[in-house]
Amino acid sequence: MQKTVFVTGGARGIGEGVVRRFAAGGWRVAFCYRRSADRAQALCRELPGLLAICADVAEEADVSRAVAEAQAAFGHLDALVCSAGVAQYGLLQDVTPAEFDRLFAVNVRGVYLCCRAALPDMIRRRMGSIVTVASMWGEVGASCEAAYSASKGAVITLTKALAKEVGPSGIRVNCVSPGTIATDMTRALGPETLEALRAETPLGALGTPEDVAEAAYFLAGDAARFITGQVLGVNGGFVV
Repeated sequence: MQKTVFVTGGARGIGEGVVRRFAAGGWRVAFCYRRSADRAQALCRELPGLLAICADVAEEADVSRAVAEAQAAFGHLDALVCSAGVAQYGLLQDVTPAEFDRLFAVNVRGVYLCCRAALPDMIRRRMGSIVTVASMWGEVGASCEAAYSASKGAVITLTKALAKEVGPSGIRVNCVSPGTIATDMTRALGPETLEALRAETPLGALGTPEDVAEAAYFLAGDAARFITGQVLGVNGGFVV
């Protein structure tokens, strides 16, 4: 039977890479986006059969509607990939409470809401896989990204705890932890900072969305059937 995945933040960056990888693997793919309607529509034209849904992962009603729409279209979800995320750069004392709250609303609350919406049917079917997307800074912290690091650290801990909670129901929960990936988000750092990060990476290169997507695809699929509660670093050796 053809498998189905729901991907958050699927219109750009890592999420787009995930959508493309699962589609190439023969999965039925539903994905949500918040503001990138043009890119979402272009992706659907390029890869017929995708289901694009406009939704803010920080809003409970949006998430409930999006997951229900995906389930109605495809019957069930075999996998959920939580790749939607936002970043915030700067000294902690310069991060406003509103910016801090938005980081956690998208990066942490969004994962919680999506898992909460997808789990009941997975538990009923006693099968399913959830893949979260964190960051190497959630593992070790980054100067001038303290709030972002904290949000991604929360994703890692949530992943591990949820894996223990739903494992007896036949559901696996794992995390992909990217390093510096060439996306619109990281381009905001500027060429000098990106070059410094590249030089510090043992493999001497920045990652691509495809690199992260390949890891997510592996963790979601049957090849990883005995893997749960793990954090798979995709960082070129920056964090070991």
